[in-house]
Amino acid sequence: MNNRAVATPTRTREILKKYGFSFKKSLGQNFLVDVNILKNIIEHAGIDEKAGAIEIGPGIGALTEQLAIHAKDVVAFEIDQRLLPILDDTLQDYDNVSIINEDILKADVQNVMEEKFEPGQPVHVVANLPYYITTPILMKLLMDRLPISSLTVMIQKEVADRMAAVPNTKSYGSLSIAVQYYTEAKVVMNVPKTVFQPQPNVDSAVLHLNMRSEPPVDVNNEDFFFDLVKASFGQRRKTLMNNLARHFKGIYDKEELNKRLDEIGIDSRRRGESLSMEEFALLANRLDTTESPDA
Repeated sequence: MNNRAVATPTRTREILKKYGFSFKKSLGQNFLVDVNILKNIIEHAGIDEKAGAIEIGPGIGALTEQLAIHAKDVVAFEIDQRLLPILDDTLQDYDNVSIINEDILKADVQNVMEEKFEPGQPVHVVANLPYYITTPILMKLLMDRLPISSLTVMIQKEVADRMAAVPNTKSYGSLSIAVQYYTEAKVVMNVPKTVFQPQPNVDSAVLHLNMRSEPPVDVNNEDFFFDLVKASFGQRRKTLMNNLARHFKGIYDKEELNKRLDEIGIDSRRRGESLSMEEFALLANRLDTTESPDA
């Protein structure tokens, strides 16, 4: 058995050389070469010997190996076929790992979970996500309402800050609300670019998302709610009224919008970034064109 962890600069170089592997920029491949950081991620994820883990983009198996040591079962989705023989090699000592050569955005994750994990087993997503596709992956996993307990992901620091942001901050926006509608979000650690091979241009952070059993607000129509939130941040420097008037052109005039905002106690001169999720829910339910008889 090879006792040397995959996640060291020397071993990573050896593996890449052995297989003549070259990084594909289009797949956002940056491999972690620091075992302590990986162990910290697993601790923040709450992985124990009963847990199941889903990984996205295992690369050469640095995080996968640590998950295999700590979790009961590990399922990793890898889109790059060139990595399959490498993973067979680096993970040969672990019989609790399944590698699935599929694009996570197209995969039937629910089906895979039913096949690979036991009923009632706590399952956590733990991944070092490619930066260029972080948001689509996370939103797919959240909106599919998979039976997962949490997601702990290494992503670009700026995006992690946006997902965990609170009202009246520069980072707060429609992405903060979309993520926090489904989860409780917290940035648990920052990660310097120096611990990756090759080094990315930006610093990273680990974001922990604890799944909510139900959303923190009541909305009549989720699609309408998310559209309204997006519209309210359409032009950040403009008032709520200006953004809403543009969005609802031909449906509500400014007078009607003002009236409805007054009814729920929201000042039309405020900016979108000052509204809490609760206020956006009130606003969506009051303006919902599928509910309003006079719309």
